[in-house]
Amino acid sequence: MKRSFRWAAFILVLSCILVSASACSSESSGGSEDEGSKEQETVKIGVLASLTGALESYGKQTKHGFELGLEYATDGTMEVAGKKIEVVFEDTETKPEVAVQKATKLLEEDEVDFLVGSSSSGDTLAVLPLAEEYEKVMIVEPAVADSITGSEFNPYIFRTARNSSQDAVAGAAAIAKDGVKIATLAPDYSFGRDGVAAFKEAAEKLGAEVVLEEYADPAATDFTSNIQKVIDSKPDYLFVIWAGANSPWNQIADMKVQEKGIKISTGAPDIAALSTMEPLVGMEGFTVYYHELPDNEVNDWLVKEHKKKFDGEVPDLFTPGGMSSAISIVEAIKKTEGVLDSDKLIKTMEGMSFETPKGTMTFREEDHQALQTLYAIKLEKKEGVPYPVPVLIRELSPEETAPPIRN
Repeated sequence: MKRSFRWAAFILVLSCILVSASACSSESSGGSEDEGSKEQETVKIGVLASLTGALESYGKQTKHGFELGLEYATDGTMEVAGKKIEVVFEDTETKPEVAVQKATKLLEEDEVDFLVGSSSSGDTLAVLPLAEEYEKVMIVEPAVADSITGSEFNPYIFRTARNSSQDAVAGAAAIAKDGVKIATLAPDYSFGRDGVAAFKEAAEKLGAEVVLEEYADPAATDFTSNIQKVIDSKPDYLFVIWAGANSPWNQIADMKVQEKGIKISTGAPDIAALSTMEPLVGMEGFTVYYHELPDNEVNDWLVKEHKKKFDGEVPDLFTPGGMSSAISIVEAIKKTEGVLDSDKLIKTMEGMSFETPKGTMTFREEDHQALQTLYAIKLEKKEGVPYPVPVLIRELSPEETAPPIRN
């Protein structure tokens, strides 16, 4: 009996030791989520962009800006809070189904800590649910559809790109007033439809009437029927929203729209599209960015380094957005002292201000939309420049262009 008792006691003591050791092991390997995030040696960022396809030029501008943004924000070290930064770029081909495949690959195989992108609103809207499903912060750049930070918003989404409503406020301010009749022309997908809806709301508040909403195939090369409908509606202004190389400007000129008493207004686009806008010299509108407009140290650095790195080329329309998205990630990680836990990052980034080539941006707490400067401009000819140049009329402040909260 004594031997049985001693054996049972030994088993009991051994069991206690094993349970205790297991608990200690669990505590030491688990720790807090913040501590685990701090121990991670790298920050992995997955960038989705249209590196081929209809919006290829936009994707490449974003890519160049993002690379320069990391260089600027880290003083060239490519490190933040003691962590190395690794970036994986993926081409969405401007196809939503491809964007989802590439985003899934970044999240599951590359195990990125952040997503960035994309060039197309359609691509971006397809990817938004993945950011929430995998609980990863996504910086939206340069997609502008209002629904991204509106009806399709989730708390993991932050946007450094401006949205359609911000464009609309600027565009309407340039031409809308009591009694003015306006027709719109835009591509038939979320970017165009959201843009027109926002423009119409802003213009009607200023007393104008939108007499026609005309939508064209985003891949169209012939806009004859669309422009004829505009002419038939007899507006005072045609306000055009467009993105991509297949712009309607040449046909607007060929069909002598302005000679029929219809003034043209639009957002001044990227340099390639400006080259097709010779007939619009004298037009007043707005722009998101032109390298000569912002007056700040960050933009001075961007222009100088971009010329140095890309054979004298100046940064284009979406380059500063790519840079701004990179800066926002680095600044957020600095503020969390290297903690990559998404809940902590979200709390840190809500209301966060940071310096960009366009001045100070602030992520609005309610919908994570970056409030930012836009520019009222007039297109003018400039000696030695082979395209009409956006010349500053005035800056439109972040407060002035703050869009409605739609989420």
